[in-house]
Amino acid sequence: MGTIPQLSIIKGPTRPLNPNFLHKLFENVANGPFGHNTALIFNENESLKQHTYQQVDKLTNQLARTIQQSIINNNLPKNQDGDYIIAVNLHPSDSLVITLLAIWKAGCAYLPLDHAFPGPRIEHILRESKPVMVIYDEDSTSYMDTFKISFNDLMQRSLDQPNETLREDEIVYHTKDDLAIVLYTSGSTGVPKGVRLPHKVILNRLQWQIKRFPYSQTEKVCVFKTALTFVDSVSEIWGPLINGLTILVVPKVLTKDPEKLANLIDEYQIERLVLVPSLLRSLLLYLNLQKNRKALRSLKTWVCSGETLAVSLAEEFFQHFEENHHQLCNFYGSTEIMGDVTYHVINAAHQLRHAEKVPIGLPIDNTMLYLLDKDFRPVKAGEVGELFVSGLNLAAGYVNGRDPEKFVDNPLAIDPTFSKLFRTGDFAKIEKGTLLYEGRTDSQVKIRGHRVDLSEVEKAVASIDGVDKAVVLCYKPGEVNQALLAFVTTQSLLSEHQIEIMLRDKLTSYMIPQVILVESIPLLVNGKIDRQSLLKMYENTNNNDDSAPQVDICYDGVPAHQMKAAKDLFETVASVLGRSARSAVSIDANFYEIGGNSLNSIFTISRLTQKGYHINIGDFIAALDFGEVLQRMAEGTKIVKEAPSYTSEMLKSEHKEIVRDMITTSFYQKADLEQWIISDISISDYKELMDALWEPLLQKNLSFIAKNEEGKICGVALNFDAHDEPEVEIKSKLTVIFEFLESIEGPVRDKQLPLGKGKVLHSFMMATHSSLSPRENVSVFQFMENEELKLARSRGFAGIFTTNTSPLTQQLGSDVYKYQCMLDYQVNQFVASDNTKPFGLAPDDQRAIVHWKPLE
Repeated sequence: MGTIPQLSIIKGPTRPLNPNFLHKLFENVANGPFGHNTALIFNENESLKQHTYQQVDKLTNQLARTIQQSIINNNLPKNQDGDYIIAVNLHPSDSLVITLLAIWKAGCAYLPLDHAFPGPRIEHILRESKPVMVIYDEDSTSYMDTFKISFNDLMQRSLDQPNETLREDEIVYHTKDDLAIVLYTSGSTGVPKGVRLPHKVILNRLQWQIKRFPYSQTEKVCVFKTALTFVDSVSEIWGPLINGLTILVVPKVLTKDPEKLANLIDEYQIERLVLVPSLLRSLLLYLNLQKNRKALRSLKTWVCSGETLAVSLAEEFFQHFEENHHQLCNFYGSTEIMGDVTYHVINAAHQLRHAEKVPIGLPIDNTMLYLLDKDFRPVKAGEVGELFVSGLNLAAGYVNGRDPEKFVDNPLAIDPTFSKLFRTGDFAKIEKGTLLYEGRTDSQVKIRGHRVDLSEVEKAVASIDGVDKAVVLCYKPGEVNQALLAFVTTQSLLSEHQIEIMLRDKLTSYMIPQVILVESIPLLVNGKIDRQSLLKMYENTNNNDDSAPQVDICYDGVPAHQMKAAKDLFETVASVLGRSARSAVSIDANFYEIGGNSLNSIFTISRLTQKGYHINIGDFIAALDFGEVLQRMAEGTKIVKEAPSYTSEMLKSEHKEIVRDMITTSFYQKADLEQWIISDISISDYKELMDALWEPLLQKNLSFIAKNEEGKICGVALNFDAHDEPEVEIKSKLTVIFEFLESIEGPVRDKQLPLGKGKVLHSFMMATHSSLSPRENVSVFQFMENEELKLARSRGFAGIFTTNTSPLTQQLGSDVYKYQCMLDYQVNQFVASDNTKPFGLAPDDQRAIVHWKPLE
């Protein structure tokens, strides 16, 4: 009889949590025996400022009253979540911490901004979170119409205020949660989203920290050095301040200088530090240079978080510090789970013996971890699963209820404490009773049709002798110029090409990245790797040109009379798919199986057309391999296998549900404009849109659906007469999309195209079914374009008018169907009627092209 397998579920210790507001805990300290202790120290440019707990308490009471009165007197409303949020854009200083405490005392939550944020990011955050006010120190940023006040002005207005605590009936209150902080993260889409952190969630994290890593009798001063926009700052500030210790606020300039930071730590005898592994590496390099055995000896607890802690770096740590007197901790978490939910402590080098990875360890108090498979069932112990977290460390969702699928009901829970699950997007496994990190779900990309884990490639690159550090990224995944990149620092004489050759023994061909040597890896203000800077570096320095050493392409089996065409075809395919695809190109290879997709197939055909070859899209799509493509290119013969066949049918009432689903999937999940306002729209908005448009679409009788050979609806084309479009009213944020389209289409339609009804067919929306393969997707678009032409001619239109915002339809329109470009517009420049830039976060190369195809 077999044994019952152990499932991958781990529960942390259960400990009572008495919910309380963090500012109340601070007040308890200020009004107790520690009231005369120093709470804050800030030293900048030889100007030392110190404040006791009692001084901070009284000052923040005055500021809180001014904040509360500003809200009441100006009738400043809660946001749609029912929260009073105050945005803060202050440099790190004693004033910053005082402001945060005053915000809490007024009953509000704080939302950190940063002077380094670009204008569109700040605009997006303010537009979505709708704070009641912004408190700032530099008036160089636009805060739109948000009520704003400088810190100096706030201080002046508070001078005459009483310094007693506000009464309960004077404090403003959120509608539901005891919200304390909103922190904006970029998220997987690149569109910032706000994480809502209540007081009780922060308190659970701090209570565990204080119990598991108690402050020692000699520990008097702690540092606040992490940027306020990052979750690690929360424990740095509030852990010490609710326990009567002193906070040393570190100016931003010092956090970037390991030597100055180390000197500051030694001066104040700091005993604990939170840092990312890259900063740990910098400090250890500093120690190597100093040869000072006493440097940083006061620092007993080193907490690494934010990035993977390498075994080699942990081993190096114990070459500098005495075992069992210094501890190196590996914390794991994210903003949505209050920064840390697991931890692993290393006290001696022998704990790392034979280890390939440093564990992320065990769950903290009142937390449960689940490793689940794709069907949301717990995997067996030892197997890799996606990590889900439940318990008291979970945030209260995102601002405006965004991404509800990340916070889901827990069907495995009985205790209501664990009723919600957060989907981390990370893989992990349990080995020897502890958790090992196995990479991100979104670090997996498709290369030539194969799923590749970037962390696996990164590990292979880093293992090469002579490589100091490696960061592997995917440039524009899924797009025509996608590239797998390895940014490498090395002190050796290794060249990029030599590293790529050595990787052939470690990785399969499609996993070999393009290696780029850099002097150093750029870091963000919190010490994490600045991945966007690396990608921009690649983009700006043309590392994707043809000057680098190339892998030989295989021409075996190509007939002599087709060799010229084969060289043109194979080199074109290799240049489109990237250098890593060169070794996969051969006469027997299929374009879509070696990394081709909808967009780069069109790009390839366009390049071949420029070289004088005229191959039909259908022929290219239907070709089993490049041998068949060559037949068409070199001999002008038709490919034997026919392209898929489709039929069209005018739009009918019974098509509504499937059409609505296709439009929603295509435009909500994948559209190029919608992604930048995704926080303001929902799936239901498309239902509202299609409900408003449906009857006019049927009445005008200019729209159709496409069916495949099995009768399945696989595409839809929605059309109107450009001078006879219906007036429809929608209340959602989708109005921004239509406002934008009208702003660029209107002048072209009204001043450059034929006037009057029956002259201009407006190709309003095209969508395909989400189940289509890349090959089928292009095929359906091609069919619908041909049907569009037939329809326009049969109804007597002078031409077809449309705006394309996706690279695929832009490429099809310009290079294949020969539409005329009437306007090429940079979308992040659009200013809406409310004076905002809704697409301001879009890159400069994102365009909207207004197209016109006159009919002969």
